[in-house]
Amino acid sequence: MTTTDVRPRSRFANWLLEDAGEEHSQLPGPMVKRTPKEHQHSWWKVMCLTGVDYFSTLGYQPGIAALAAGVLSPLATLVLVALTLLGALPVYRRVAKESFNGGGSIAMFASFLPNWWGKIFILVLLGFAATDFTITMTLSAADGAAHIVENPYVPSFLHDQNMIITLVLLALLAAVFLKGFSEAIGIATGLVGAYLALNLVVAVVGITKVAQSPHLVTDWTHLLTAKHGNIFAMIGVALLVFPKLALGLSGFETGVAVMPQIKGNPADDCDYPRGRIIGTRKLLTTAALIMSGFLIITSFITTVLIPEQEFEEGGQANGRALAYLAHEYLGNVFGTIYDVSTIAILWFAGASALAGLLNLVPRYLPRFGMAPEWARQIRPLVLVFALVSFGITWYFNASVDAQGAAYATGVLVLITSAAVAVTISAWRKGQRSRVLGFGLVSVIFVYTTIDNIIEKPAGLHLAILFVLAIVVVSFASRIRRAFELRAVEVIFDEKAAQLIDDLAARGEIRIVTHDIDARQPEEYAEKEADQRRESHIPADEPILFLEVIVRDPSEFSTIMHVTEVEVADYHILSVEAAAVPNSIASILIAIRDRTGQCPHVYFEWTEGNPLVNLARFMFFGEGEVAPVTREILRRAIPRRSLRPHVHVDS
Repeated sequence: MTTTDVRPRSRFANWLLEDAGEEHSQLPGPMVKRTPKEHQHSWWKVMCLTGVDYFSTLGYQPGIAALAAGVLSPLATLVLVALTLLGALPVYRRVAKESFNGGGSIAMFASFLPNWWGKIFILVLLGFAATDFTITMTLSAADGAAHIVENPYVPSFLHDQNMIITLVLLALLAAVFLKGFSEAIGIATGLVGAYLALNLVVAVVGITKVAQSPHLVTDWTHLLTAKHGNIFAMIGVALLVFPKLALGLSGFETGVAVMPQIKGNPADDCDYPRGRIIGTRKLLTTAALIMSGFLIITSFITTVLIPEQEFEEGGQANGRALAYLAHEYLGNVFGTIYDVSTIAILWFAGASALAGLLNLVPRYLPRFGMAPEWARQIRPLVLVFALVSFGITWYFNASVDAQGAAYATGVLVLITSAAVAVTISAWRKGQRSRVLGFGLVSVIFVYTTIDNIIEKPAGLHLAILFVLAIVVVSFASRIRRAFELRAVEVIFDEKAAQLIDDLAARGEIRIVTHDIDARQPEEYAEKEADQRRESHIPADEPILFLEVIVRDPSEFSTIMHVTEVEVADYHILSVEAAAVPNSIASILIAIRDRTGQCPHVYFEWTEGNPLVNLARFMFFGEGEVAPVTREILRRAIPRRSLRPHVHVDS
């Protein structure tokens, strides 16, 4: 039975909300769960989507290492690789096992931290995730624009037009995702394949040049000894400068965030999709090994082959060390091809970040009631994130350097949270050796994050703005949506269903709401007597009690399992839910839809300050039950003749 008059959508709205089904506000009472249509792909293709960000750092990571560590760049890079393979990789392989639905480490904390404090903590982590992913989009596009305007073959009218070019690149990225995930993965696969092949050529040529000029290695080792003395001093300096290389750790969180896109085995159990988990672990391990190999080789050849002054600001290798080698040893034709490939992958590096956002946001904010239901759909979110990225680009004036601090802060906070989450998981499961291992990794990442924040506090400032924006918008949405039905589905057990059917067959269905206490017969006898007297219920007509037990008021939409409980001769419908008024309204509508009769529900007025009671409803799911229930029913069912009858005694 339809309870609202649904206005037909425009063609644009139909396209925008394609596969969205009906919105919850348009459903006839309790909400119905929708099963989204998922297009899944082989793990190596999804690796290319997440890898456009991870692998694109090859364009500037060797230069960052050279500036941070000088001649110690190869050793500092070895520290980065060691932490990647022995720290970040094991952490995220565990995250993939325990958070296989794409929630990442954030989902693990959600299971550890219930109620409102848990929700607030999740919002904070989402703020840092939004910082990381959004800055990845804007920084990569700005870097691609910088490569374009610096190319000598580009027309002169495009010089100094970084802002416009960056905005165009972001718009093109959004257009790809408006088309669909499959198209994005197809483009990413081609770009990553070409980019890695070109880097392999540069790496092989670089190693060959070093082998042909052994004096270069001798000069480098002499310089190492002259500057740092012994191996222990070298290791100490490499450990100290490691936090400056932390950008080389990006990509892990998006790797687990896009797990739903990975094709598993047909026989996978939805409660533990082993094939998907194995595929994700292959993705993470393969990407880490490829990147580690390239980082070790490229940091060595760039340090040995490129003069130190060229890495400085204004130098030809600043931010483009491998491109410098490509032009220097393979000629300008190959160098230009390499530049085009670099620009393309930098443009599309934001794809992995956008994919992460499109998987994370719908899993949390709409489910918490902290975003509209359309936020579950890809295309509206793409438009929102595109507008946000435009604003960030304008704020930073499309500057790559200005965005670096915020990018590093977001990356490090997410990796640190993942390390802490798996440490807590291991501790809860009594795995002592893993607690020690993951705990050590957590300490290292906590140190790295703090060091980065102290050196570049601007990144934390921007992240805090993202967190505040998400918290404010989320709670504003939660308040706006407070009067929705908030039931995914109402399920009556066999006894409850039979009881409702029997009452409907005998005449009117009369339901008395009751605050559960000790469930003593005397309570129900007194309640029945009061309601029959105050509400003039005939003595020969049966009544049914309804009790709502609030377990976690911070939840929003829940599946309601209604059970029948008997206390002496009294029959009670009992349900656990997040909010009393919304649950009562949903159950009443479910009874109406089941029996074809509009039930009567009876309340007592709630004592106390109305504003305090309203606040109790918003945050604790209780408070002013009678008028709020009536308002929820009024909004859900505009036609009074179809609306359950609400009675409140004096």
